[in-house]
This record gives sequence, structure tokens and C-alpha cells, in this order.
Amino acid sequence: MARQATQTSKKSTTPAKKKARKSAPKFAKESVQKFYRDMLLIRRFEEKAGQLYGMGLIGGFCHLYIGQEAVVVGMKSAIGENDAMITSYRDHGHMLASGMDAKGVMAELTGREGGYSKGKGGSMHMFSKEANFYGGHGIVGACVPLGTGLAFSQKYQGTNDITLCYMGDGTANQGQVYESFNMAELWGLPVVYVIENNEYAMGTSVKRSSAQTQLYRRGESFNVPGEQVDGMDVLAVAEAGRKAVEWVRAGKGPYILEMKTYRYRGHSMSDPAKYRSKEEVNKKRAEHDPIEQIRLKIIEDKINTEDELKEVDREVKAIVASAVEFAQNSPEPQPEELYTDVVV
Repeated sequence: MARQATQTSKKSTTPAKKKARKSAPKFAKESVQKFYRDMLLIRRFEEKAGQLYGMGLIGGFCHLYIGQEAVVVGMKSAIGENDAMITSYRDHGHMLASGMDAKGVMAELTGREGGYSKGKGGSMHMFSKEANFYGGHGIVGACVPLGTGLAFSQKYQGTNDITLCYMGDGTANQGQVYESFNMAELWGLPVVYVIENNEYAMGTSVKRSSAQTQLYRRGESFNVPGEQVDGMDVLAVAEAGRKAVEWVRAGKGPYILEMKTYRYRGHSMSDPAKYRSKEEVNKKRAEHDPIEQIRLKIIEDKINTEDELKEVDREVKAIVASAVEFAQNSPEPQPEELYTDVVV
């Protein structure tokens, strides 16, 4: 009887199991240009954040997104302005992709009053209800049940909105993730779970920490379909994102996307990353860098010239420089701010 019940369930077919895909063949010129600019903004912002951390102007933890830019930029292109995003602590790129002002993000990183959390949250605790970005969460895995809750709220209120819930490969081993998968499938919640598999979690290779390394298959026992995507190719990410968002928005329940990506820096700024060789990192950067790939495509397709792309880089650097100036000129929070925004 149990076998029969399984075979006649609402999704009796085996969930999608697809290997990394190649770039989508066609994207509008404006879309490709925006992909390049948005990824470059994240890269330059994170490079500057790393410098400020080294100078002692950013305290606490600081997890950089360098190398993973294609994931959030490609996925952002697949959703609408009313859709929600939530992630864990490697979150600066998600904020910028959401349209949050680089000035407010940098001010928060440096603990200044002009930051998104008034200088009290720092790197891992920033939000923007206006941008439908619900954090930045420092506790590993906490974003997954919270993101599932966002999707429940969207369905309960009868909206046609969805939630993108990002997590890392380390988070994918947590129990609360599977409770969330089960609930999301059971209630048909509109959520896309994006697993950013950068191969090393907090420093341990996914091959050493995960019995099932094909993370897109983690939802199979809950009948949640999944797909593996080349997370270093923004066009492949955008294509897969559109498909997943279309599935979820059609009321078919949750979807899992495993993004095969790679971070160039350590887990955080305090991590020397001695668990992998410099040769491995250099090879990934030389052969799979997401920004270089789209830059070459833009030039080959004659969308922009080298000089025009250099001008984009100058514009982006000016935005980041302005953000740093704003942060440095913004005062530190007043002592009485310790007692505001506290839930008892």
C-alpha cells in the first residue's frame, strides 16, 4: 500500500536530475550589459571591503562574494520586483543585486549610523523591506526556515509573489533544511531554494562532509525537483532561474537549484584557506571567472568595445569610492541606539 501511495502522489515522476548546462543562446543586449555591470559592481565593492577590513575599518566577520557574482545576478534577473530574497551571511552581493544602495551597505559594514541597520548589525545583519531583501543571517541554516516562512506568507495572502532562499553547501546538511523542504512541498509553497555550492563550506571540501555530493538531489525524498547549474556562467544561471521561477509561480511547489560556483577568497577574511592550493584557485579564476566570461561574450558579439567596458569599470569604481567616502563621513551610532529596535 505504501508503494502504491507513492506512485499515485501528486508528483509521482522522478524529480529533474540535470547536469550543469551551457549558456542560454539568446539574451537581449541590454540584459547582457546589465549582467556585466551588476557583477562588476559586486566585485569592486567586495575588493574594497576586503581592503577596508585589512585596514581595521571593518570589524567582526566579513565574508566576501568574489567569484560567485553570477549566481545572484543571474537569479535576480529571473524574478519580479515584489518577489522576496533571503540568504545567509555571505550577503553583500545579494544586497547590491537587490538594488540596495552601496553607500548604505558600506556604512553598515563599517559600523556607521548611515548603514542599513544603523551601524548595529554589520556585515551579516542587513535588511531592506523596500528592496524585499530579508537578510543576511549569521546563524548557519537560519535563512532556510525563515525563507520558507516568507513563501508561506505569500501563499497565505494570495499573492503571486515568490521567494528566493539562498544557502551554502554547508547549510545543505542541516536538519532544518529538510524540515523546510518537507513543509514547502506539502503545502505547495512558492520558494526556489538556491544552493550556492562553492565546494568548501567553512573550509571542508563538500566531498569530505556530504554523503550525497549532488546537492540538487537533496529534495528527492520530498518530491522536490532539482537541477544543477553552472554557477560561474550568468547566462546559464538566468536561464535556469527563469525555468525554476516559472515552475514555482505556476503553483507547482518548491524547486531546488544547485549552483556550482567557487569563491576565490577564504570562508571569511580571517580564513587563510590553506585547505586548497593556490594552483586550484588560479585555475578556476583563469578558466571560469564569471565576469571575464561575460566580458569576452560582449566583445565577441560586438555589444560593446573594450574601451566602453573600461568606462563601465570606471563608473563602478566611482560608485564604490563614493560609498567609502559616505561611510567614513557617517558618524558612529549614538550610545542610546543600543536600546532601540530590541524585541523583548
